[in-house]
Amino acid sequence: MGNKFICMTKKDGKENGSRSKRVGRSQRKLMVEEEFLHRQALSMAIQQHQLSQRFDGSMSRRIGSTSSRRHTLPDPLSNGKQLYKWAESVHYALPNQIYNVSILHLTWKIRLYIIQYSIEMPLVGYSHHQECLGPENLENVKTKKIVLVHGEGFGAWSWYKTIALLEEVGLEPTALDLKGSGIDRTDTNTVTTLADYSKPLTDYLENLPKDEKVILVGHSSGGACVSYALEHFSQKISKAVYLCATMVSDGKRPFDVFAEELGSSELFLKESEFLIYGNGKDQPPTAFMFAQQQLKGLYFNQTPTKRKERYNQSEGYTVQSIMDSDYLDVALATVSMRPIPLGPIMEKLSLSQENYGKSRRFFIQTLDDRALSPDVQEKLVGENPPEGVFKIKGSDHCPFFSKPQSLHKILIEIAQIP
Repeated sequence: MGNKFICMTKKDGKENGSRSKRVGRSQRKLMVEEEFLHRQALSMAIQQHQLSQRFDGSMSRRIGSTSSRRHTLPDPLSNGKQLYKWAESVHYALPNQIYNVSILHLTWKIRLYIIQYSIEMPLVGYSHHQECLGPENLENVKTKKIVLVHGEGFGAWSWYKTIALLEEVGLEPTALDLKGSGIDRTDTNTVTTLADYSKPLTDYLENLPKDEKVILVGHSSGGACVSYALEHFSQKISKAVYLCATMVSDGKRPFDVFAEELGSSELFLKESEFLIYGNGKDQPPTAFMFAQQQLKGLYFNQTPTKRKERYNQSEGYTVQSIMDSDYLDVALATVSMRPIPLGPIMEKLSLSQENYGKSRRFFIQTLDDRALSPDVQEKLVGENPPEGVFKIKGSDHCPFFSKPQSLHKILIEIAQIP
């Protein structure tokens, strides 16, 4: 007991001094490497930003298929652990004014890349690296093009995780901005019909080669756009997936499915505090927009809002990794969402048995959804039965944020159905 006496010889002292010098050199080398990586990150971020600025069209051109860009990572980033540092440094080094969805998409793809090569890294919602890669063989899937249609107020940016996951298994996802949404420059207040709102989608389908088909995935009120597309372009759609979406019957309005939360359309148009009068107060409202608090409560009740602490086993201490970026999704949404045009969701759908009625439809239910309750979703399925129904436990109204892997697995399963 008591103090311990240590006798150190000259030889021991020299060895200790050499060790200190080695540690010092290692630290300096690490600092130099980190500085280099930060510069690489900033350079790559600027490069990605400049690339995104070349396009004036849909966000799909910015965050759609990026297979052609996979080989452009610089040589110093070929090692997985360096990739981890690089992706982490993007968040630290990137100025706000050039931070965009392309970078979110890129960092997510890097996280998947790291898992693929079994480099230990915390990733929310991923229990095993093989799961995030999906099926090994998708050669038998006839339709590999998947078109993602966002819901009310969202944009193509909301699908960035889904896009990265689908690309990893060899599918070809494309996310579109509907009219007046995302980076589409149309004034939301001027979008008055479902046909106008859906035009980016119908233009895409119209320009498809004759022998090509796609799988449509519509989220929330984007389901009405999917139904509209099924009615007018059924020959170009192999399957339609309604993700907690407005799969309403002929003659029904998309808004009606939200009546449980928002009240009747008549009452909403008279009393709602969220209405926007784009043509003046003496004219009917043109759009609406929820406040941030309502957005979080209705849409993101299961999406992480805080960075999680994780124990670093090799270093022996608890850290908050910037790579656990799931908590940033709500922040991304609250600054990116745009007003919701009223005209399209108040319009009654005209659906025929010859077109819409013969389509292959699938519905994905979200079981912890506060915007479109499970009971309402069950009612939609009962009134307008699809070919198949899938359920995601613990998901809010935005499973592409709260349960991206579960959503991914279901989309793969639907794509594989003959």
